[in-house]
Amino acid sequence: MEKAIFGGGCFWCTEAVFKSLKGVRVVSPGYSGGTEEDATYEKVSGGQTGHAEVIYIEYDPSKIKYRDLLTVFFGSHDPTTLNRQGNDVGTQYRSVIFYTTDEQKIEAEKFIKEIDGAVTELVPFSEFFEAEDYHKDYYEAHKDAPYCQIIINPKLEKVQKDFANLLKFKEEGI
Repeated sequence: MEKAIFGGGCFWCTEAVFKSLKGVRVVSPGYSGGTEEDATYEKVSGGQTGHAEVIYIEYDPSKIKYRDLLTVFFGSHDPTTLNRQGNDVGTQYRSVIFYTTDEQKIEAEKFIKEIDGAVTELVPFSEFFEAEDYHKDYYEAHKDAPYCQIIINPKLEKVQKDFANLLKFKEEGI
């Protein structure tokens, strides 16, 4: 298993997107990249900690490649808006990749260069603070909530359309 850490706006959205991919075994929302020694939603949402809302992923590289994860990451958020995804505004919603290996860094650098106007940060991974329990599996628990209907569902539909070959149901023959 390998790990990847991405921040692409609200972690409810990115968690729902990456949970649908084959080879992805763990997706956990949390916080990373800041200067504070701990992180909570209360602190991070105020924008003063330097932490971003991120997802921590463990994946099987024999089933899905890091390049595929990057493709979905960049295809499911806007990497050209600085510190903003839709109505979510602030450095805690920035587009950021925390690389864990030199290979990830090189692959992500190449990908970022391919995107016109990309403002995605690329920084070494140091620490991950797991989000509070009520953030975990948020989409699954709140599918009928307006935020899920208006914001997350369109992202999932786009991923299902654009990246069907990477979805779990394809892997499982469903």
